[in-house]
Amino acid sequence: MNLQNDLILRAAKGEDIERYPVWLMRQAGRILPEYRAVRSKLSGFKELVETPEFAAEVTIQPVDILGVDAAIIFSDILVVPEAMNVPYEMLEAKGPWFNHTIKSEEDAKRVETDFDVEDRLSYVMEAIKLTVKELNGRVPVIGFAGAPWTILCYMVEGHGSKTFSEARKLLWTNPSLAHQLLQGITDVTIRYLKAQVKAGASMIQVFDSWAGILGTEQYATFSTPYLKQIADAITDVPVTLFSKGAITSIPAIAALDCNTVGLDWNMDVETVRAQIGNSRTLQGNLDPCALYGSHATVESETIKMLNSFGQNKRHIVNLGHGVYPDVDPEKVKTFIKTVKSYEIN
Repeated sequence: MNLQNDLILRAAKGEDIERYPVWLMRQAGRILPEYRAVRSKLSGFKELVETPEFAAEVTIQPVDILGVDAAIIFSDILVVPEAMNVPYEMLEAKGPWFNHTIKSEEDAKRVETDFDVEDRLSYVMEAIKLTVKELNGRVPVIGFAGAPWTILCYMVEGHGSKTFSEARKLLWTNPSLAHQLLQGITDVTIRYLKAQVKAGASMIQVFDSWAGILGTEQYATFSTPYLKQIADAITDVPVTLFSKGAITSIPAIAALDCNTVGLDWNMDVETVRAQIGNSRTLQGNLDPCALYGSHATVESETIKMLNSFGQNKRHIVNLGHGVYPDVDPEKVKTFIKTVKSYEIN
């Protein structure tokens, strides 16, 4: 299918662009009343994720309403451990919860890795196919997965945490089990992402949401080698690696076979560009809280960020993390409008 708007793919590949492409992490839902209207028809978050027709509908909403340059499939990183027989619940106002955690070799016996990913996660593939069909080439669809380290955090801890001390404890007390789990997650994730590409995803993003809780040496041991396997395996479409908080590991991440390195809002664009040169596209990185400011503030902060790119065309505009659910959609529109009207040579 010929894309009418392939800006984001050209930017990721380092090709010429007439303006910077823009999208937002967590744009599919959260801030939009139209999303909440769809969600109100269902029993909860997981039903929405697992119903392709509704998942496709809320995936497309930001394209229609906000005017972003890409759609990211509405799903969750925790569908992978669920497929591996470590199911989760999504508790209202509390987040994910795992009744079964993996803290020992005995616990690990329940973890499955040898299964048909396309069958077990067919609802994600069907949602991608429906989204691609409905968009009809207007913008690309981004597929995604959680990085193995971030998935392990939830499988071991059992819920969200500021420190993930149980997961980090495993790295010190039983590193061989940690590597066993990380390799299993990696193998499943590679098959999952390949299935998303086969279903129609034009780009892939890997979210290492809890990268920042590891030191540089531990990140090099327990995350980077598995990110490398994923980046090496996905060859048909551009790959973005987003390791939130891993400031000291950015040069190592940029050395992997990815197209784009995602930056959180604490990472300085000019510093990172000086570190890694022009071999990778950068993505980001406005502070999501800037969108709480006035329209004038949103515009000025966005321009300040755009100016930091130094007219370098290897950049995809985004926030430094996901948009927060109580942000005014009109402020998001101001952000996007400002990016689209910014002139690059």
